[in-house]
Amino acid sequence: MTGASDPIIEVANLDKFYGDFHALKDVNLTVHQGEKMVICGPSGSGKSTLIRCFNGLEWHNSGRLVIDGVEVHEQSKDMRRLRQEVGMVFQQFNLFPHLTVLENLMIGPMKVRRQGRAQAEATARKYLDRVHIPEQADKYPAQLSGGQQQRVAIARSLCMETRIMLFDEPTSALDPEMINEVLDVMVELAQSGMTMVVVTHEMGFARKVADTMVFMEAGEIVEVSPPDRFFTNPSSERCRLFLDQILEH
Repeated sequence: MTGASDPIIEVANLDKFYGDFHALKDVNLTVHQGEKMVICGPSGSGKSTLIRCFNGLEWHNSGRLVIDGVEVHEQSKDMRRLRQEVGMVFQQFNLFPHLTVLENLMIGPMKVRRQGRAQAEATARKYLDRVHIPEQADKYPAQLSGGQQQRVAIARSLCMETRIMLFDEPTSALDPEMINEVLDVMVELAQSGMTMVVVTHEMGFARKVADTMVFMEAGEIVEVSPPDRFFTNPSSERCRLFLDQILEH
C-alpha cells in the first residue's frame, strides 16, 4: 500500500488519560483508504484504547483524530453517521442471545439505516454467505461454536456496509482450532480491498495481509514499517525482543 490513496484515518498528537494514567502518548498515525494495518505490542501498550478511539468508544483528551473526513470528539454531531461507516469486531462476540443469527444481522440495518425487512434479510444472507455460514441463519448464538459466533459478528458489521473495519484481538477468546476459520474470513475481507485496522498477536495473519505494521509499547508508537522490514529487520530493540518472544510460540 503506497501513500497515493486518500487518508481515511488521521491521528495527530493524540493523548488519552484514565485519571493519572497516560494511556496514549502523542500518537501520530495515518491509515490510507484500502490499507491493512496491523497493530501489535505487549498487553497494556494502548493498542485497544487507540482503535476504540477510532469509533468513539473512548474519547481522547487532546490531539486530533479525523475518520473519513469527520473530526472525532465528544461534541461531534457526526458520530452517529461515523459509527455507520466504521465497523468493529471485539474479542467477545456481543451477539443478542435471544435473536437468531439472521435477526442479529438484520437489526442494525433496519434500526439504523432504516432498511425494510426484505432488504435487510437479503443483505444478511449475502454476508452470512460471505463468511461461509449461510446454513446457520436460523440458529441462536448459543448453538454455534465460538468461531462461528465471531464470523456472525464480522457479518453483522459488514451488513452496515461499513467502509472501515476495526478488529480488537478478534481471535483471542477462541479455542485454537477455531482461530483459522476466523482469520481465513479476515484474509478474504482484506483481499476484497476493505480498509482494516487489526489489533492481533497472530503474526502469520499479519505477514499475509498487512500493508503496514505498527508496534506499540507503554502508550507510544515505537515502530511503523512494512511487514517485510518489520519482521526481518525492526529498527527498535524493543520491537525485536517482542518479536523474538511471540514468534517462538
